[in-house]
Amino acid sequence: MRIYTRQGDKGMTRLADGTRLAKDHLRVESYGYIDELNSHIGLLICEIPQQEAGLLADLQLLQQELFDLGGELAFSSSAQNESIWQVNERWINRLEQQIDSYSEHLPPLRQFILPGGSRAAAQAHVVRTLVRHCERLLLTLSREECVNPDALAYLNRMSDWFFTIARYLICKSEGQEVFWVKATDRR
Repeated sequence: MRIYTRQGDKGMTRLADGTRLAKDHLRVESYGYIDELNSHIGLLICEIPQQEAGLLADLQLLQQELFDLGGELAFSSSAQNESIWQVNERWINRLEQQIDSYSEHLPPLRQFILPGGSRAAAQAHVVRTLVRHCERLLLTLSREECVNPDALAYLNRMSDWFFTIARYLICKSEGQEVFWVKATDRR
């Protein structure tokens, strides 16, 4: 099978249900950013030590689920219904439980932190910001077309998850969080 079809050469693409849309349509943009997010999670995985097998498994599950979400979004608005929706409340609850579990290893958060502290933590913050971008795009799309309502909550919780993971990675590497300093207190 060839990887190229030449069907998209004029700026159009075909959705999973056969609907043709412009490649810059908000639905296509949404699943495109989900794909970009998934790629950045792959980069993060490359930064995680093998002894963090549980975290690696959690990240790989998120990649699988994001692929599922992209698949949901690859159907037109008219095809959107519960029969194709896979993102669900169980996924959201699992993220909340994992946030609580990873947070048990962290010092209390008393001030704002900046992205950084370690390469892995910085990449987790990049992923967090990409999740927020996906969430914003999906919110905009949901105002115009039908989307799985659980997908928005899932992405919202996922950004909290990656914030927690960034802090966890700094803590596990015995690094230091980078704290925001008010402008009046900076030299």
